[in-house]
Amino acid sequence: MQPLTHDIIHEPGSAPIKLWTRGVPLEDEARKQLQNIAKLPFIHRWIAVMPDVHLGKGATVGSVVPTIGAIVPAAVGVDIGCGMIAARTTLVASDLPDNLSGIRSAIERAAPHGRSPSRGGRDKGAWDTPPALAVEGWSQLVADFEKICERHPRLKNTNQFKHLGTLGTGNHFIELCLDEADRVWVMLHSGSRGVGNAIGTHFIELAKQEMRRWMINLPDQDLAYLPEGSQYYADYVFAVDWAQRYARMNREIMMRHVVEALRTVITKPFEAQAEAVNCHHNYVQREHHFGKDVHVTRKGAVSARKGELGIIPGSMGAKSFIVRGLGNEDSFCSCSHGAGRVMSRTQAKKLISLDDHIAATAHVECRKDADVVDESPAAYKPIDAVMAAQADLVEIVHTLRQVVCVKG
Repeated sequence: MQPLTHDIIHEPGSAPIKLWTRGVPLEDEARKQLQNIAKLPFIHRWIAVMPDVHLGKGATVGSVVPTIGAIVPAAVGVDIGCGMIAARTTLVASDLPDNLSGIRSAIERAAPHGRSPSRGGRDKGAWDTPPALAVEGWSQLVADFEKICERHPRLKNTNQFKHLGTLGTGNHFIELCLDEADRVWVMLHSGSRGVGNAIGTHFIELAKQEMRRWMINLPDQDLAYLPEGSQYYADYVFAVDWAQRYARMNREIMMRHVVEALRTVITKPFEAQAEAVNCHHNYVQREHHFGKDVHVTRKGAVSARKGELGIIPGSMGAKSFIVRGLGNEDSFCSCSHGAGRVMSRTQAKKLISLDDHIAATAHVECRKDADVVDESPAAYKPIDAVMAAQADLVEIVHTLRQVVCVKG
């Protein structure tokens, strides 16, 4: 009999929790949050917990929550469809210039990133005049968005058009990486931007209203849910699917713009389609597990069906991985979405000095200022330990190291 590669928490009256967290920290607050989720009456079989697990808003980051008959909007979260895209180019390290600052500047010009703090004037993280790719992409999304807004008018003015093809803030990034054979990859991390946040926030609040209307007591009000057949369930399923399509297109447009930007700096002709991967890690979809059709909500987790390619990025300055799923049904065919935080952003800004950040990212052309120390490698779990904890979920196909990183 094979030894278990995960641990199990099973309290009376709750669904079991299976944790792939051996060798990595699991904070008490995250454990408690998982135990609250496990008390919901519609969990299918158990909850699966990935090694990058940490406390999240509403539901735990790094959790895989299968449900029958209901969806928990906060378990999907507000960065709906957030995920990764990567493409291997035909370039190798020796094709890159010695000084990479020009490449970083070209990428920064190609993809709006960050956010202007004031409400007046144009947001630097949005397009002033959206380019042709954004116009074309929006034309494929606008009809369904208008259907959503007919029933939920407050979602209408959410920067949805001007954000398509833009990066955002926080842990979103665009990177140039080298693999084990010194081949050049482009990799980026983003989601459904302002419109996805508005959709997530709106339906989380509607679910809370429904819980109050039905007088349902929950261990945490952020676990408010929408039962199948209820007033807002179908609207949410439609809107969340739309936001996931928006997020995927957002990444595809950015990738094309970044590749075009590289061609303005690197004169050698190259292609950038080999082994392209585009995967969500904050999303919900219908899947079949253990004899049932269920909603699988992955919040900070990636689908890892047998043979399926995925991306597990490390922190800023650490390794990242292209992986192939092993189809482990105990995890509902899932794996981690990254390294996972060990410090909150507030803690990181207190504990990580600018000198520490500069030293940890010495090999990367990236921002070296105090505003990004909360994204420094020390704020995250060691990626090698995270990968070791999920050796029965994925196999490593490529190991990537960053040489350029653009942060929001």
